[in-house]
Amino acid sequence: MEIIANILIVIVALLHLYFLYFEMFAWETIGAKVFRAFPKELFGKTKMMAANQGLYNGFLSAGLIWSLLIQNPDWKVNVALFFLSCVSIAGIYGAISVSKRILYVQGIPAIIAIILLVI
Repeated sequence: MEIIANILIVIVALLHLYFLYFEMFAWETIGAKVFRAFPKELFGKTKMMAANQGLYNGFLSAGLIWSLLIQNPDWKVNVALFFLSCVSIAGIYGAISVSKRILYVQGIPAIIAIILLVI
């Protein structure tokens, strides 16, 4: 179970590194492809806001990677649970406020990792 949880943590961390990339550096290109329902002219106007969002995704990714490097088993799980909970809440909120797809891409992998860590 621990190996599968760690694999999911890596996947969630990599996803958030990707989110960091496209929100900070490719908002007007990749962002426009990801959020097709948004008007094209919105992306230039929201570039700085998206970059700020991308930075937060980077922090989530850093926390998840950090959790994998911690040697103490209790701290390792607690730190992972904290950052996975942040990702899960963001995924749920994104599903409610923007698109249900966010729950599947962001929230479900984090929730499954939480379940595997708690079991």
